[in-house]
Amino acid sequence: RMQAPSVGERQWLPLESNPDVVSTFAHRMGASPLWKFHDVWGTDPDLLAFVPTPVLAVLLLFPVTAVSKATAAESVSKVKEGGQTVSDKVWFCKQRIQNACGTVGLLHALMNADDHMERDGWLKKFADNTKDKDAEDRATVLEGDTELDDCHAAAAEQGQTRPPPLDEVVKLHFVTMIQKDGCLYELDGRKPFPLNLGPCEPGQLLSDAVAQIKTRYMEKDPTEHNFNILALGPNISL
Repeated sequence: RMQAPSVGERQWLPLESNPDVVSTFAHRMGASPLWKFHDVWGTDPDLLAFVPTPVLAVLLLFPVTAVSKATAAESVSKVKEGGQTVSDKVWFCKQRIQNACGTVGLLHALMNADDHMERDGWLKKFADNTKDKDAEDRATVLEGDTELDDCHAAAAEQGQTRPPPLDEVVKLHFVTMIQKDGCLYELDGRKPFPLNLGPCEPGQLLSDAVAQIKTRYMEKDPTEHNFNILALGPNISL
């Protein structure tokens, strides 16, 4: 959720990584109430087994540190040097609004769940409006959209912790992991493109994403403990 160099003038309150807050925001946007976000209580297989399946997306909230910045820069330069294959079915958007990484992360989860999830309201309009646009143009559409502001503000105020002042730089950031066409992707609106993290079969998204989170984030920053994982899965309370 830290401000990126290209972030524009607009800024939002940061979202809390709380499954009820994020689910309410998703449903207000127009995501189907048949799906919601669930806490992932730990990285052990026994704990992953508690998450309702199928999992359509995994959201990670992590601390922005010198280590995480260096890892991100290294990932991007590796792709720029060696290239990668990205499925044209992956929906990706840049983040230009300060503190909007939770919203962009949520959009990355919902827009790539189109094989399973029906969309309505604002989300359907936004999907139709940005379908044929590139990542920069999608960010421009999001920047010019005032309808989402009220939804976002209500969701940010709904959290269990007091929202920070609007101009405070929050040193936490959201990224999203999805599965498309047999590959695992990390989607981060501050990076120039999606990252293809390798093969991933349907049904393996949660375990493969958590394995990447452990090696790419947790083990590289062992003194940090402020990691939070949410999974988009069936709403079993219905």
